[in-house]
Amino acid sequence: MKKSPRSAGNSPPNDEIEWEMRPSGMFVQRREVGVDDRNDGPMIIISVAFGSSHHEVFLPAQSTFWDVKKLLAHKTGLQPEEQRLFFKGKETENEDHLHMEGVKDKSKLLLLEDAASKERKLEETRKHNEMLKASEAVAGVRAEVDMLSERVSALEVAVDGGTRVSDKEFVVSTELLMRQLLKLDGIEAEGEAKLQRKTEVRRVQEFVDTVDSLKARNSNPYSHIGKAVSVTTQWETFDSGMGSLNAPTSTSSSANITQDWERFD
Repeated sequence: MKKSPRSAGNSPPNDEIEWEMRPSGMFVQRREVGVDDRNDGPMIIISVAFGSSHHEVFLPAQSTFWDVKKLLAHKTGLQPEEQRLFFKGKETENEDHLHMEGVKDKSKLLLLEDAASKERKLEETRKHNEMLKASEAVAGVRAEVDMLSERVSALEVAVDGGTRVSDKEFVVSTELLMRQLLKLDGIEAEGEAKLQRKTEVRRVQEFVDTVDSLKARNSNPYSHIGKAVSVTTQWETFDSGMGSLNAPTSTSSSANITQDWERFD
């Protein structure tokens, strides 16, 4: 310990300043024994092993193991309540003080993650992966519905223009849309993915309603009667993921098909 004379006027002539070296290597004036020393004690560095990594914690010797956990939270990402600290093979208690349990400068501790915390994180990961899978499935249906929306738009243009459209076109369009509703019904979804599925179901139902309305207008005897047309032949081979579609054969251009489609709930 390094000593030096005190300056005159600050203390008795024969008194000396006592210095101490901190763990960082810095010399500081040794404090008188008092309240602060009883509360804090000397500063120590302890090494904590966590998996394949090691962390050093610098804190007062009279700190508690809960204090250690709070410092480790910034280094490991584990919240204090998710941590289990071991010293000399024994799990420590949060309220116990380091110096009372024999922890000294350069002591080594072991950190493990609480089993309940691990289980909770695994469950969160599982739910997150399921949500991603469901979102991807809904996105796939959305892409097919986007293509079907073009078919519905073509039917709308034809009917609005007074062109007589074959009833088969409305039947095929409705069946293709209903297949997308069945796909959506088979998607297990939670959270955000569930909201996405609900939005897409509502969108498909609106297209089904539109096709039903166009079919009724097309069958109106007061509408302009023109040559029955096929909107697009390529839609009869629309790949919906459920095999090829065999549309019902229309017996004549003026046949009125009255098949009702069950609304998807």
